[in-house]
Amino acid sequence: MEGLVDAADQKAAISRLREQRMTVLEINPKVKKSPFFKPKVNNNDVVIFSRQLSTLVSAGVPIVQGLNILEAQAENPAFKVVVTGLRSDIEAGLSIADAMRKYPQAFTELYVSMIRAGEVGGILDTILERLSGFLESAEALRGKVKSALMYPTVVGGAALLITVFLMIFVIPIFKEIFGSFGADLPLPTKIVVGISDALRSNFLYIAGVVGGTVWGAKRYVKTEKGREKLDDILLKLPVVGILLKKVAIAKFTRTLGTLIKSGVPILQGLETVAKTSGNKIIERAIYKSRDSIKEGGRISDPLKKANIFPPMVIQMISVGEETGGLDGMLNKIADFYDQEVDTAVKGLTSMIEPLIMIVMGVVIGGIVIAMFMPMLTMSSLAEK
Repeated sequence: MEGLVDAADQKAAISRLREQRMTVLEINPKVKKSPFFKPKVNNNDVVIFSRQLSTLVSAGVPIVQGLNILEAQAENPAFKVVVTGLRSDIEAGLSIADAMRKYPQAFTELYVSMIRAGEVGGILDTILERLSGFLESAEALRGKVKSALMYPTVVGGAALLITVFLMIFVIPIFKEIFGSFGADLPLPTKIVVGISDALRSNFLYIAGVVGGTVWGAKRYVKTEKGREKLDDILLKLPVVGILLKKVAIAKFTRTLGTLIKSGVPILQGLETVAKTSGNKIIERAIYKSRDSIKEGGRISDPLKKANIFPPMVIQMISVGEETGGLDGMLNKIADFYDQEVDTAVKGLTSMIEPLIMIVMGVVIGGIVIAMFMPMLTMSSLAEK
Protein backbone atom coordinates (compact mmCIF):
# COMPACT_ATOMS: atom_id res chain seq x y z
CA MET A 1 0.00 0.00 0.00
CA GLU A 2 1.04 3.57 -0.64
CA GLY A 3 -0.45 6.74 0.76
CA LEU A 4 -0.10 9.97 2.74
CA VAL A 5 -0.36 10.59 6.47
CA ASP A 6 -0.46 13.92 8.33
CA ALA A 7 1.90 14.00 11.31
CA ALA A 8 4.17 16.36 13.23
CA ASP A 9 7.29 14.40 12.26
CA GLN A 10 8.46 11.07 10.85
CA LYS A 11 8.31 9.30 14.22
CA ALA A 12 4.71 10.41 14.78
CA ALA A 13 3.77 9.28 11.26
CA ILE A 14 5.22 5.80 11.85
CA SER A 15 3.37 5.60 15.17
CA ARG A 16 0.05 6.43 13.50
CA LEU A 17 0.57 3.79 10.80
CA ARG A 18 1.45 1.15 13.38
CA GLU A 19 -1.78 1.94 15.20
CA GLN A 20 -3.52 0.96 11.97
CA ARG A 21 -1.58 -2.36 12.00
CA MET A 22 0.65 -1.35 9.10
CA THR A 23 4.36 -2.11 8.80
CA VAL A 24 6.32 0.81 7.42
CA LEU A 25 8.77 -0.16 4.69
CA GLU A 26 9.66 3.33 3.51
CA ILE A 27 8.52 6.79 4.58
CA ASN A 28 9.55 10.19 3.22
CA PRO A 29 8.34 13.77 3.73
CA LYS A 30 5.93 14.79 0.98
CA VAL A 31 6.59 18.55 1.14
CA LYS A 32 9.96 20.08 1.92
CA LYS A 33 9.97 23.06 4.19
CA SER A 34 10.93 26.28 2.48
CA PRO A 35 13.75 28.18 4.22
CA PHE A 36 12.19 31.47 3.11
CA PHE A 37 8.52 30.98 3.90
CA LYS A 38 7.29 29.08 6.91
CA PRO A 39 3.61 29.18 7.88
CA LYS A 40 3.12 30.39 11.43
CA VAL A 41 0.52 29.81 14.09
CA ASN A 42 -1.53 32.95 14.71
CA ASN A 43 -3.65 33.93 17.69
CA ASN A 44 -6.92 33.34 15.84
CA ASP A 45 -5.99 29.68 15.36
CA VAL A 46 -5.48 29.25 19.11
CA VAL A 47 -8.68 31.14 20.01
CA ILE A 48 -10.82 29.03 17.66
CA PHE A 49 -9.09 25.86 18.84
CA SER A 50 -9.80 26.74 22.50
CA ARG A 51 -13.48 27.45 21.87
CA GLN A 52 -14.01 24.31 19.78
CA LEU A 53 -12.14 22.07 22.22
CA SER A 54 -14.10 23.58 25.12
CA THR A 55 -17.38 22.73 23.36
CA LEU A 56 -16.24 19.18 22.62
CA VAL A 57 -15.02 18.54 26.17
CA SER A 58 -18.26 20.00 27.61
CA ALA A 59 -20.23 17.60 25.40
CA GLY A 60 -18.33 14.66 26.89
CA VAL A 61 -16.11 13.94 23.87
CA PRO A 62 -12.76 12.36 24.94
CA ILE A 63 -9.82 14.71 24.50
CA VAL A 64 -8.03 12.52 21.92
CA GLN A 65 -11.17 12.11 19.83
CA GLY A 66 -11.76 15.87 20.07
CA LEU A 67 -8.24 16.55 18.85
CA ASN A 68 -8.82 14.17 15.92
CA ILE A 69 -11.86 16.21 14.91
CA LEU A 70 -9.99 19.53 15.27
CA GLU A 71 -7.01 18.15 13.36
CA ALA A 72 -9.23 17.38 10.38
CA GLN A 73 -10.75 20.89 10.52
CA ALA A 74 -7.49 22.83 10.91
CA GLU A 75 -6.84 25.01 7.86
CA ASN A 76 -3.45 26.47 8.84
CA PRO A 77 -0.76 23.84 7.98
CA ALA A 78 1.45 25.01 10.85
CA PHE A 79 -1.34 24.66 13.41
CA LYS A 80 -2.44 21.35 11.90
CA VAL A 81 1.03 19.99 12.65
CA VAL A 82 0.74 21.26 16.24
CA VAL A 83 -2.65 19.58 16.78
CA THR A 84 -1.34 16.33 15.27
CA GLY A 85 1.69 16.34 17.55
CA LEU A 86 -0.50 17.26 20.52
CA ARG A 87 -2.78 14.30 19.91
CA SER A 88 0.17 11.92 19.48
CA ASP A 89 1.81 13.10 22.71
CA ILE A 90 -1.41 12.73 24.72
CA GLU A 91 -1.94 9.26 23.28
CA ALA A 92 1.63 8.44 24.37
CA GLY A 93 0.70 9.25 27.97
CA LEU A 94 1.62 12.92 28.43
CA SER A 95 -0.75 15.26 30.25
CA ILE A 96 -2.44 17.91 28.14
CA ALA A 97 -0.39 20.71 29.73
CA ASP A 98 2.92 18.86 29.24
CA ALA A 99 2.01 18.11 25.63
CA MET A 100 1.17 21.76 24.98
CA ARG A 101 4.42 22.90 26.59
CA LYS A 102 6.27 21.21 23.69
CA TYR A 103 4.71 23.70 21.25
CA PRO A 104 5.59 27.22 22.51
CA GLN A 105 4.90 28.64 19.05
CA ALA A 106 1.19 28.00 19.72
CA PHE A 107 0.70 27.78 23.48
CA THR A 108 2.23 30.37 25.80
CA GLU A 109 3.41 29.83 29.37
CA LEU A 110 0.17 31.39 30.56
CA TYR A 111 -1.93 29.04 28.42
CA VAL A 112 -0.09 25.97 29.71
CA SER A 113 -0.40 27.10 33.34
CA MET A 114 -4.17 27.55 33.02
CA ILE A 115 -4.60 24.19 31.26
CA ARG A 116 -2.64 22.52 34.06
CA ALA A 117 -4.91 24.16 36.64
CA GLY A 118 -7.95 22.98 34.65
CA GLU A 119 -6.66 19.41 34.55
CA VAL A 120 -5.95 19.35 38.29
CA GLY A 121 -9.31 20.93 39.17
CA GLY A 122 -11.33 18.89 36.65
CA ILE A 123 -12.70 22.04 34.99
CA LEU A 124 -10.86 21.86 31.66
CA ASP A 125 -13.89 22.95 29.63
CA THR A 126 -14.38 26.04 31.84
CA ILE A 127 -10.68 26.92 31.63
CA LEU A 128 -10.72 26.62 27.83
CA GLU A 129 -13.72 28.95 27.69
CA ARG A 130 -11.95 31.49 29.90
CA LEU A 131 -8.81 31.19 27.80
CA SER A 132 -10.80 31.94 24.65
CA GLY A 133 -12.27 35.09 26.22
CA PHE A 134 -8.88 36.15 27.54
CA LEU A 135 -7.15 35.64 24.18
CA GLU A 136 -9.89 37.58 22.38
CA SER A 137 -9.54 40.48 24.84
CA ALA A 138 -5.75 40.43 24.48
CA GLU A 139 -6.02 40.38 20.68
CA ALA A 140 -8.47 43.30 20.74
CA LEU A 141 -6.07 45.27 22.94
CA ARG A 142 -3.17 44.49 20.62
CA GLY A 143 -5.27 45.52 17.64
CA LYS A 144 -6.03 48.91 19.22
CA VAL A 145 -2.33 49.65 19.73
CA LYS A 146 -1.46 48.49 16.20
CA SER A 147 -4.18 50.67 14.71
CA ALA A 148 -2.78 53.68 16.58
CA LEU A 149 0.74 53.09 15.27
CA MET A 150 -0.10 51.87 11.77
CA TYR A 151 -1.20 55.21 10.30
CA PRO A 152 1.82 57.27 11.38
CA THR A 153 4.19 54.45 10.38
CA VAL A 154 2.77 54.11 6.87
CA VAL A 155 2.46 57.85 6.24
CA GLY A 156 5.86 58.61 7.76
CA GLY A 157 7.50 55.87 5.68
CA ALA A 158 5.83 57.13 2.50
CA ALA A 159 6.95 60.70 3.26
CA LEU A 160 10.54 59.53 3.80
CA LEU A 161 10.59 57.59 0.51
CA ILE A 162 9.16 60.56 -1.40
CA THR A 163 11.75 62.89 0.13
CA VAL A 164 14.65 60.56 -0.74
CA PHE A 165 13.29 60.12 -4.28
CA LEU A 166 13.10 63.89 -4.76
CA MET A 167 16.60 64.41 -3.41
CA ILE A 168 18.27 61.70 -5.51
CA PHE A 169 16.39 61.79 -8.81
CA VAL A 170 14.48 65.09 -9.15
CA ILE A 171 16.71 67.75 -7.60
CA PRO A 172 19.72 66.94 -9.88
CA ILE A 173 17.56 67.65 -12.95
CA PHE A 174 16.63 71.09 -11.56
CA LYS A 175 20.28 71.67 -10.66
CA GLU A 176 21.33 71.23 -14.32
CA ILE A 177 18.58 73.61 -15.46
CA PHE A 178 19.60 76.25 -12.92
CA GLY A 179 23.29 75.82 -13.79
CA SER A 180 22.61 76.78 -17.39
CA PHE A 181 21.55 80.26 -16.23
CA GLY A 182 24.93 80.93 -14.61
CA ALA A 183 23.44 83.06 -11.85
CA ASP A 184 23.51 82.90 -8.09
CA LEU A 185 20.65 80.81 -6.64
CA PRO A 186 18.50 81.71 -3.61
CA LEU A 187 19.73 80.40 -0.24
CA PRO A 188 16.91 77.82 0.23
CA THR A 189 17.65 76.38 -3.21
CA LYS A 190 21.38 76.18 -2.40
CA ILE A 191 20.63 74.31 0.82
CA VAL A 192 18.37 71.77 -0.91
CA VAL A 193 20.84 71.25 -3.76
CA GLY A 194 23.69 70.83 -1.27
CA ILE A 195 21.75 68.20 0.68
CA SER A 196 20.93 66.43 -2.60
CA ASP A 197 24.60 66.40 -3.67
CA ALA A 198 25.73 65.11 -0.28
CA LEU A 199 23.07 62.39 -0.29
CA ARG A 200 23.94 61.22 -3.82
CA SER A 201 27.72 61.21 -3.36
CA ASN A 202 27.60 59.53 0.05
CA PHE A 203 24.53 57.35 -0.38
CA LEU A 204 26.31 54.03 0.18
CA TYR A 205 28.17 55.41 3.18
CA ILE A 206 24.97 56.82 4.71
CA ALA A 207 23.08 53.58 4.01
CA GLY A 208 25.91 51.62 5.64
CA VAL A 209 25.91 53.85 8.73
CA VAL A 210 22.12 53.68 9.06
CA GLY A 211 22.11 49.91 8.52
CA GLY A 212 24.95 49.41 11.01
CA THR A 213 23.21 51.61 13.58
CA VAL A 214 19.95 49.69 13.21
CA TRP A 215 21.78 46.35 13.45
CA GLY A 216 23.73 47.46 16.51
CA ALA A 217 20.60 48.82 18.18
CA LYS A 218 18.78 45.53 17.59
CA ARG A 219 21.69 43.56 19.07
CA TYR A 220 21.79 45.85 22.09
CA VAL A 221 18.03 45.62 22.63
CA LYS A 222 18.28 41.81 22.66
CA THR A 223 20.52 42.00 25.74
CA GLU A 224 19.02 42.15 29.23
CA LYS A 225 20.38 45.62 29.92
CA GLY A 226 19.42 46.96 26.50
CA ARG A 227 15.84 45.71 26.67
CA GLU A 228 15.41 47.16 30.15
CA LYS A 229 16.79 50.52 29.00
CA LEU A 230 14.49 50.59 25.95
CA ASP A 231 11.41 49.67 28.02
CA ASP A 232 12.27 52.39 30.53
CA ILE A 233 12.60 55.00 27.76
CA LEU A 234 9.33 53.91 26.11
CA LEU A 235 7.41 54.21 29.39
CA LYS A 236 8.77 57.75 29.90
CA LEU A 237 7.82 59.08 26.45
CA PRO A 238 5.34 61.99 26.67
CA VAL A 239 2.32 60.56 24.84
CA VAL A 240 3.22 57.04 23.74
CA GLY A 241 4.52 56.22 27.24
CA ILE A 242 1.10 56.90 28.79
CA LEU A 243 -0.55 54.61 26.24
CA LEU A 244 2.01 51.85 26.85
CA LYS A 245 1.48 52.11 30.62
CA LYS A 246 -2.27 51.71 30.20
CA VAL A 247 -1.77 48.74 27.88
CA ALA A 248 0.65 47.15 30.39
CA ILE A 249 -1.76 47.68 33.30
CA ALA A 250 -4.69 46.21 31.34
CA LYS A 251 -2.59 43.21 30.30
CA PHE A 252 -1.19 42.62 33.81
CA THR A 253 -4.54 42.84 35.61
CA ARG A 254 -6.44 40.80 32.99
CA THR A 255 -3.81 38.04 32.96
CA LEU A 256 -3.39 37.77 36.72
CA GLY A 257 -7.14 37.97 37.34
CA THR A 258 -7.80 35.19 34.82
CA LEU A 259 -5.08 32.97 36.34
CA ILE A 260 -6.29 33.44 39.93
CA LYS A 261 -9.91 32.83 38.93
CA SER A 262 -8.84 29.64 37.14
CA GLY A 263 -7.25 28.26 40.30
CA VAL A 264 -3.59 28.93 39.51
CA PRO A 265 -1.63 29.56 42.78
CA ILE A 266 -0.81 33.23 43.29
CA LEU A 267 2.99 32.73 43.26
CA GLN A 268 2.88 30.70 40.04
CA GLY A 269 0.44 33.21 38.56
CA LEU A 270 2.74 36.16 39.28
CA GLU A 271 5.70 34.32 37.76
CA THR A 272 3.70 33.54 34.63
CA VAL A 273 2.45 37.13 34.36
CA ALA A 274 5.99 38.46 34.78
CA LYS A 275 7.29 36.26 31.95
CA THR A 276 4.49 37.36 29.62
CA SER A 277 4.44 41.06 30.57
CA GLY A 278 6.54 42.14 27.57
CA ASN A 279 8.22 44.94 29.55
CA LYS A 280 11.33 44.47 31.71
CA ILE A 281 10.45 47.30 34.11
CA ILE A 282 7.00 45.87 34.80
CA GLU A 283 8.45 42.35 34.94
CA ARG A 284 10.85 43.45 37.67
CA ALA A 285 8.02 45.06 39.67
CA ILE A 286 5.93 41.87 39.42
CA TYR A 287 8.84 39.70 40.59
CA LYS A 288 9.25 42.01 43.59
CA SER A 289 5.56 41.50 44.37
CA ARG A 290 6.10 37.75 44.17
CA ASP A 291 9.04 37.97 46.59
CA SER A 292 6.94 40.14 48.90
CA ILE A 293 4.20 37.48 49.08
CA LYS A 294 6.82 34.80 49.76
CA GLU A 295 7.95 36.82 52.77
CA GLY A 296 4.39 37.26 54.02
CA GLY A 297 3.81 40.70 52.52
CA ARG A 298 1.25 42.00 50.02
CA ILE A 299 1.18 42.45 46.26
CA SER A 300 0.33 46.14 46.33
CA ASP A 301 3.37 47.41 48.28
CA PRO A 302 6.09 46.55 45.70
CA LEU A 303 3.83 47.70 42.85
CA LYS A 304 3.47 51.07 44.58
CA LYS A 305 7.26 51.46 44.91
CA ALA A 306 7.74 50.77 41.19
CA ASN A 307 6.10 54.14 40.33
CA ILE A 308 4.43 52.61 37.27
CA PHE A 309 0.93 51.77 38.46
CA PRO A 310 -1.43 54.69 39.27
CA PRO A 311 -2.67 55.12 42.88
CA MET A 312 -6.17 54.00 41.88
CA VAL A 313 -4.85 50.64 40.65
CA ILE A 314 -2.78 50.14 43.82
CA GLN A 315 -5.77 50.97 46.02
CA MET A 316 -8.11 48.62 44.15
CA ILE A 317 -5.57 45.77 44.32
CA SER A 318 -5.13 46.45 48.04
CA VAL A 319 -8.92 46.32 48.60
CA GLY A 320 -9.10 43.09 46.58
CA GLU A 321 -6.40 41.53 48.80
CA GLU A 322 -8.18 42.57 51.99
CA THR A 323 -11.63 41.37 50.89
CA GLY A 324 -10.44 38.13 49.27
CA GLY A 325 -11.86 39.18 45.89
CA LEU A 326 -8.58 39.94 44.13
CA ASP A 327 -9.51 38.18 40.88
CA GLY A 328 -12.74 40.15 40.52
CA MET A 329 -11.03 43.44 41.35
CA LEU A 330 -8.25 42.76 38.82
CA ASN A 331 -10.79 42.06 36.08
CA LYS A 332 -12.62 45.30 36.92
CA ILE A 333 -9.34 47.22 36.61
CA ALA A 334 -8.70 45.48 33.27
CA ASP A 335 -12.16 46.42 31.96
CA PHE A 336 -11.60 50.05 32.99
CA TYR A 337 -8.16 50.25 31.37
CA ASP A 338 -9.38 48.58 28.19
CA GLN A 339 -11.69 51.58 27.81
CA GLU A 340 -8.84 53.92 28.75
CA VAL A 341 -6.66 52.38 26.04
CA ASP A 342 -9.46 52.82 23.50
CA THR A 343 -9.80 56.49 24.46
CA ALA A 344 -6.02 57.02 24.44
CA VAL A 345 -5.70 55.40 21.01
CA LYS A 346 -8.38 57.67 19.55
CA GLY A 347 -6.74 60.73 21.13
CA LEU A 348 -3.29 59.70 19.92
CA THR A 349 -4.56 59.10 16.39
CA SER A 350 -6.39 62.43 16.24
CA MET A 351 -3.25 64.21 17.48
CA ILE A 352 -0.73 62.41 15.27
CA GLU A 353 -2.62 62.87 11.99
CA PRO A 354 -2.34 66.71 11.87
CA LEU A 355 1.26 66.57 13.14
CA ILE A 356 2.24 64.23 10.32
CA MET A 357 0.52 66.45 7.77
CA ILE A 358 2.35 69.50 9.11
CA VAL A 359 5.74 67.74 8.97
CA MET A 360 5.07 66.43 5.46
CA GLY A 361 3.95 69.88 4.36
CA VAL A 362 7.05 71.55 5.80
CA VAL A 363 9.54 69.03 4.38
CA ILE A 364 8.10 68.24 0.96
CA GLY A 365 6.53 71.67 0.53
CA GLY A 366 9.84 73.30 1.50
CA ILE A 367 11.69 71.29 -1.16
CA VAL A 368 9.15 72.21 -3.84
CA ILE A 369 9.21 75.91 -2.93
CA ALA A 370 13.01 75.94 -2.88
CA MET A 371 13.08 74.45 -6.39
CA PHE A 372 10.52 76.86 -7.80
CA MET A 373 12.01 80.04 -6.30
CA PRO A 374 14.57 80.41 -9.11
CA MET A 375 11.84 79.84 -11.69
CA LEU A 376 9.87 82.74 -10.29
CA THR A 377 12.83 84.97 -11.03
CA MET A 378 13.80 83.17 -14.26
CA SER A 379 13.46 86.29 -16.38
CA SER A 380 15.92 88.23 -14.23
CA LEU A 381 18.35 85.29 -14.25
CA ALA A 382 18.10 85.03 -18.05
CA GLU A 383 18.87 88.75 -18.49
CA LYS A 384 22.01 88.37 -16.37
